[in-house]
Amino acid sequence: MKIRQHGATAVEFALVLIAFLAVMLAILDFARMMFAWSSASEATRAGARYAAVCGNTGNAPAVVARMQALVPQITTANVAWDPPGCSPTTCVGVRVSVTGMNYNFMSPIAGLARVGAIPMPDFATYLTREDMRQDPNADTYCP
Repeated sequence: MKIRQHGATAVEFALVLIAFLAVMLAILDFARMMFAWSSASEATRAGARYAAVCGNTGNAPAVVARMQALVPQITTANVAWDPPGCSPTTCVGVRVSVTGMNYNFMSPIAGLARVGAIPMPDFATYLTREDMRQDPNADTYCP
C-alpha cells in the first residue's frame, strides 16, 4: 500500500516557518526594547549635562528639548531634577531623572500594542555643576 505524501514537505515547512518567525520577531523586539531603554538612559545623561553645564535647571523646556532630541516620547511630566531652580552659585550638582515611561512591544495582531505596554525603569543621572558660560572661547553648547 502506497501512502501519498504530496505537499507534506510544504506543510511541515509552513509549520516550522511560523515558529521560526515568532522566535525571530521576539528577538528583534527584545533588541528594540533594549535600544529604547539605552536611549532613555542616554537622554537623562544629555539632560543632566545640559543642566549642569548651562545652569538651566530652572528652564524646563530647554532641558527637555535636549532630551527629546534623543527620545521624542519624553515630556515635561516625565522629567524631574534635584535641586529644582538652583544656580551655579547655590548648588554643587544636578540630578536629572526620567520616570513613568512605557515600552510598547510590536504585536502581529492589530490593536494589541497598547495592551502589551511594559513599564520602563526609572533612569537618573547626577553630575556636578560647572559653568561654561564664563569662558568667552567656549563652544556654543549653551544658547
